[in-house]
Amino acid sequence: MISSTQEQAVKAKYEVLKPELDERGRRLWAATEARSLGHGGIATVARATGLAESTVRLGKKALTNPAMATGSPRRVRRHGAGRTSLTAQDQTLLTALDALVEPTTRGDPMSPLRWTCKSTRRLAQELCRQGYQVSHRKVGQLLTALNYSLQGTRTTREGTAHPDRNAQFEYINTRVKDFQHRGQPVVSVDTKKKELVGDFANGGREYHPQGVPEQVRVHDLIDKHLGKAIPYGVYDMTQNCAWVSVGVDHDTAEFAVATVQQWWQRMGCHMYPQAQQVLMTADGGGSNGSRSRLWKVELQKLSDVTGLEVSVCHVPPGTSKWNKIEHRVFCHMTENWRGRPLVSREVIVNLIANTTTDMGLRVEAALDPNPYETGKKVSDEELAQVNLYPADFHGNDWNYVIKPRDKKR
Repeated sequence: MISSTQEQAVKAKYEVLKPELDERGRRLWAATEARSLGHGGIATVARATGLAESTVRLGKKALTNPAMATGSPRRVRRHGAGRTSLTAQDQTLLTALDALVEPTTRGDPMSPLRWTCKSTRRLAQELCRQGYQVSHRKVGQLLTALNYSLQGTRTTREGTAHPDRNAQFEYINTRVKDFQHRGQPVVSVDTKKKELVGDFANGGREYHPQGVPEQVRVHDLIDKHLGKAIPYGVYDMTQNCAWVSVGVDHDTAEFAVATVQQWWQRMGCHMYPQAQQVLMTADGGGSNGSRSRLWKVELQKLSDVTGLEVSVCHVPPGTSKWNKIEHRVFCHMTENWRGRPLVSREVIVNLIANTTTDMGLRVEAALDPNPYETGKKVSDEELAQVNLYPADFHGNDWNYVIKPRDKKR
């Protein structure tokens, strides 16, 4: 695969040699560069130099046919010869094309291309309808001249920022440092995207014998027997290790807290034998949402069983991807199973448990086959039984402590 660095190198060389080369010299030089680059060289040289691919191919024919290279006279046009460019014939062409590509800012918001795929062919058809004689290939060249390129979307907008967003992160940072300084556990919790179990396509590429890719289904329709896998993780920020439970039923607050309890029994209590408190950072929504009554009731049960004071800090709305577990664990899990069909729950558990990083991340995982009922309601009386202490800063929604019930106010 030809890199962008190689393409830039070809462009730089061409800019230096261009004034010294005539037509035939440009063809032969471009063909030599394309041949040295190998597969894809013609397209790369054409993009770097602006020459047509047919010109580069003609040069390659001349290189492989000595008679063609030396027998024909050198064709050198005088300055200004050749057909006048379309933009020189009609200077409004670029303006019309620019208005079609960005109709909401530079043209008519009701343009017929406002709600269609703006391919070069459709743009050419619309320009022809307006009276311009232009091909789809020329449209592609003009778009490049206008500094347009094919681009996908970029996920950067996370909704309206809460006015106390930065203050909440500063609060979380202070709490984390305090807990770590005192040797108390600090964990980040969240649910990863649900995964279909079965021989379904998975993003990314993996090494296989050439020409023998792994066969997967054409359509991603859930297998009723295998269902989905629901990974819920608990990441220890201090020890750089994580526990992941792979659920098979529903992503509920009961499942989330059951996973935290599994982490404590399997890992946490051994690493923090003197712990009296635990700090959890979590999203503001989902199974561990800040408004979930069941989440708080289940945390009370956890606190009663473990004897730990459970402090919870929710990240502000629209910032879920800033939760540590997202970029410390989940992204590496996805990387570890790229290009592989998750054919069974056991495969998913093993791939998660074998996730590592150069920074020493260690992950343990297990299947949670238990059913978790959805739609459970928590009454006001049940919620009143939670031994909850709201913080001074956003204590009613983001920051609170739940203590064992034997430690009443």
